[in-house]
Amino acid sequence: MFENSVPNVSGLNQGNDVDSTVVNDVTNDDPQQRELLRVCRIGRAQGIKGEVNVWAFTDEPELRFAPGAVLADSAGHEYHVVRSRQFKKRWIILFESVADRNAAEALNGIELFCDADDPDEMEDEEAWYPSDLIGLEVRLDPGFCERNHCDGTVTIAKVGDVLDGAAQSLLELKSIAASDANEHADEHEPMSVLVPFVEAIVPEIDLEHGYVSIDPPSGLLPDAMLDVAKKS
Repeated sequence: MFENSVPNVSGLNQGNDVDSTVVNDVTNDDPQQRELLRVCRIGRAQGIKGEVNVWAFTDEPELRFAPGAVLADSAGHEYHVVRSRQFKKRWIILFESVADRNAAEALNGIELFCDADDPDEMEDEEAWYPSDLIGLEVRLDPGFCERNHCDGTVTIAKVGDVLDGAAQSLLELKSIAASDANEHADEHEPMSVLVPFVEAIVPEIDLEHGYVSIDPPSGLLPDAMLDVAKKS
């Protein structure tokens, strides 16, 4: 699913942190250990009725902090959300069984997690976690290659990071040594480029084969990166 032409990437808020930090649940005896996403860190108490200030590491706080939502700490203790509201850059949350300021203060510094979404469902919805994208090879889209006489099977870069931009998420593309992809290309110094993560520019994400396709407008990518895929 693309909304406003922006691919749906779960857990992006790189201005702070991301809820896509994946950890194994060491308290789970199941050999198929659960994957947990870091959602927030509890801060100081708010008032005298048990509410706490929370710093979110997620771009889906309305979902993660909705009444009835269940989060867990690293020891597996559950925290049930009774109510929540946003205040400036933080959230104020009341958890079940936290009845007064003393109980709220005791939670200060605890990080809370939730279960990762089902990867098959996310793929069906065309949604990804940043950790799914980081490390993928970057290739040029077939349509771009047809217009510019280049090879769409050649890796021109790798996804180094997924960042939170002002208008949309950004992919940081890190160049590879030209000789790694094309023995006929000249060597170039490593470089990084930020690319808007929108469908028009990133039309394909293929997790199975480990690459994304880029259809860059003129001037977005440096010539040195494009030259790696140029046909001789």
